Amino acid sequence: MARRTVPILKQLLQSSEDPTHLGLISPLVTKRSVTYMPRPGDGAPRAVTLIPGDGIGPLVTGAVEQVMEAMHAPVYFERYEVHGDMKKVPQEVIDSIKKNKVCLKGGLITPVGGGVSSLNVQLRKELDLYASLVNCFNLPGLPTRHENVDIVVIRENTEGEYSGLEHEVVPGVVESLKVITKFCSERIAKYAFEYSYLNNRKKVTAVHKANIMKLADGLFLESCREVATKYPGIKYDEIIVDNCCMQLVSKPEQFDVMVTPNLYGNLVANTAAGIAGGTGVMPGGNVGADHAVFEQGASAGNVGNMKLTEQKKANPVALLLSSAMMLRHLQFPSFADRLETAVKGVISEGKYRTKDLGGDSPTQEVVDAVIAALD
Repeated sequence: MARRTVPILKQLLQSSEDPTHLGLISPLVTKRSVTYMPRPGDGAPRAVTLIPGDGIGPLVTGAVEQVMEAMHAPVYFERYEVHGDMKKVPQEVIDSIKKNKVCLKGGLITPVGGGVSSLNVQLRKELDLYASLVNCFNLPGLPTRHENVDIVVIRENTEGEYSGLEHEVVPGVVESLKVITKFCSERIAKYAFEYSYLNNRKKVTAVHKANIMKLADGLFLESCREVATKYPGIKYDEIIVDNCCMQLVSKPEQFDVMVTPNLYGNLVANTAAGIAGGTGVMPGGNVGADHAVFEQGASAGNVGNMKLTEQKKANPVALLLSSAMMLRHLQFPSFADRLETAVKGVISEGKYRTKDLGGDSPTQEVVDAVIAALD
């Protein structure tokens, strides 16, 4: 039986090299292209809720609208005015995001102190946007202190110190509660490992302070360890948050994906953004099971910069790259690739850069350059 299979295999191999042998393709056709077949309706334009926000927000969201229109991206925006000094996010905005599933948002200024709660936190809780993702990486042509930086910070978004559970016990004594649950800790750990698996990432680092907060951060670590056992192909390690900050500014290239509780993630993401090129170029988003809100990944210091707003010199790169993430989330990868390539090309060329990147270009010049670079 084995002897008979040898000539048959040879015949099949010859047939595969010459498709005309079996009459599969006519002798006149030498190559057949393979066409990707999308599901019906995949190419239909998608509605996206747009919140311009405060400060530089309207300037950079306007930049995204121009670029989307220029590249004929299959999205259209439903605009709503929301500002950080409002007591709560209007219900019509929440309803729009729930309907559209996706939102693009400029920054919202949160008043320091006083009784006004953060609308950013309200949105995350209302829509259960439990994962914040910030991608901090070197852009070609943009000089930075460190090279080979490509860090993804995945931060738990719904509990921890941001729970907002504070009260005055007696005059002059305030108690603020940090809430950590096993459910939320496992959920964010699973997201981090699943993201790493799907994006060919090699390592997940859990950031904690369990040497001091033994129960709260201890529970977070315990949850991460349990999830890590289900992903043997991904390396897992842990680092105390203060050591993490020191390692970030000295050897950031050692980190890949970092998973953190709420407060630490905010600090780590902004530190990593500063190392990789600044908050003006780092994309990000807040994702839940059903909804996603895309915005500038690390916004420390520049959202409420009125000087940038007045001079119209805000950097639109971060939100443009965030909108590329949004396009990929909406399953429009070719549009996302075009946008990312154009933005990176403009940065690499170096002719049009805003002040934070060493240039003096206004926002509109950068936008025009990105539009001109679209292939």
